[in-house]
Amino acid sequence: MLEGLDLGAIQDENARRCIVMLLNLIEELKRENTELRAEVQRLRDENNRLKGEQGKPKVKPDTPKPQPPTPTDYSSERERHVPKPWSKASKKGTIRVDREETLKVDPTILPPDAEPKGYEDVVVQDVILRTDNVRFRKEKLYSPSEGKAYEAALPAGYDGEFGPGIKALTIVLYHGAQVTEPKILELYHDVGVQISKGQLSNLLIKDQAPFHAEKAAVYEAGLRSSPWQQMDETSARVNGQNQHCQIVCNPLYTAYFTTESKDRQTVIDVLRNGRPREYLLNAEAEGYLDSFGLSKVTRQQLTRFPRDQVLDAATMAGLLAEHLPSVGPQQRKWILDATAVAAYHAELEWPVVRLLVCDDAGQFRLVTKELAECWVHEGRHYKKLDPWVAQHRQALDEFQGKFWGFYRELLAYRESPTPEAKARLAGEFDALFATTTGYRLLDERIAKTREKKAVLLMVLAHPEIPLHNNESELGARQVVRKQHISFGPRTPEGAKAWDTFLTLAATARKLDVSFYAYVHDRISETNAMSSLADVITQRATGLSLASSWDTS
Repeated sequence: MLEGLDLGAIQDENARRCIVMLLNLIEELKRENTELRAEVQRLRDENNRLKGEQGKPKVKPDTPKPQPPTPTDYSSERERHVPKPWSKASKKGTIRVDREETLKVDPTILPPDAEPKGYEDVVVQDVILRTDNVRFRKEKLYSPSEGKAYEAALPAGYDGEFGPGIKALTIVLYHGAQVTEPKILELYHDVGVQISKGQLSNLLIKDQAPFHAEKAAVYEAGLRSSPWQQMDETSARVNGQNQHCQIVCNPLYTAYFTTESKDRQTVIDVLRNGRPREYLLNAEAEGYLDSFGLSKVTRQQLTRFPRDQVLDAATMAGLLAEHLPSVGPQQRKWILDATAVAAYHAELEWPVVRLLVCDDAGQFRLVTKELAECWVHEGRHYKKLDPWVAQHRQALDEFQGKFWGFYRELLAYRESPTPEAKARLAGEFDALFATTTGYRLLDERIAKTREKKAVLLMVLAHPEIPLHNNESELGARQVVRKQHISFGPRTPEGAKAWDTFLTLAATARKLDVSFYAYVHDRISETNAMSSLADVITQRATGLSLASSWDTS
């Protein structure tokens, strides 16, 4: 009956208003009922589990239902996708030829008048996987006069029982191709390599200081390559304990950091590459504390703290214990957050990020001077609406069409920004997100988006930044996939190795550098390849990642 309801045909204004209210009440009750059903089922499953029974099995239907269930995939790829022309590139010019072999026609099948007409080239790709075990006969000499023995050294990269080929391939298979340790071990045994589980684990974790240093250099070069960065966070497990993986990236690199928490100070720790925490009480910090709503009594006590002086964590903790021993945990957190942010912004020795592109998680706010939020994340809020009333579904569909239409206008602006287009788009935003549809849940969502105007339209001031946070989400997906395959590291040393090699592998892919060739070059100590940090610095000069800041 509601499918054909036409509110415009109702003449009585009061009746029409009442019906609109009833339709919104239906939506509210429908949503509440769905949530309660899911909660009841969850409690039933938990109750059964505690009894030693199983929960409700997830059985897929044999045929699709006429009405699909409540969606759980909130991707907006279909709405925001802009098709691009496709063309297939030739591979022949990029294939390296390792050896050449001339093939002759069997002379017994040739007629007497056969004439030579040159050759036809055919390139066939192949890989040879075999052992290259070497018995080194190290010369030994002894000097009686010096009472000292001399012994020939092994070639670079051949320390221990395994050469650079196995060491590099192990790292690339595990971190680059995401093959599990048991499968790598199985492959090596099939080829004829005698290696144990412990030895394989040591190749992945132990003595990786040079690569940890390379990761630090990559991260610093990446931060210096642009004043803006993208950041995201996903769950991680270390030895069965829940932790977090922070992802920081831009078009030239992706870096990973495993942390125990994900609060604002942790975000600052990551952006400072884990350097010791610092705190600074200055006018900026006091401004943040005012916005937080810190009590006047506590602010008065803060006047006893040193001003405009960078403090380490121990000194700050001592001052809090001395002057604010009874301050509550929330106010203590505000003080530490505000002073940590102020100290980060005053940083001189390390590159400071000026703008973060991220989702709407609270820990990212205030960390940088400017913030840009992801349009794709914002669009997901609309995808999660599941109206039951036909008019509401139509209103949602129409608004989503306008939402992604405006998104495409912003994409076009990034390609050719002008002051006129900037002013026009700001006005269009105001008009679009002042829309009232009568569907209360949608109208509330629109109002929330309108409040985010500054962070959603940051692209108007900085056209070089992306409109979405997909780059860091793709980086997070690598961690999630790795966790699904290998469950997670078991030690802090293992977690550090994961962070380092995931960083180097992801960055090498972005820079079109062979990860295997790079790792082998470093392990063999050939050092013929440029460092990834140097490549980032060189590529950044041609990308104009800071053009709007350079002209401001």
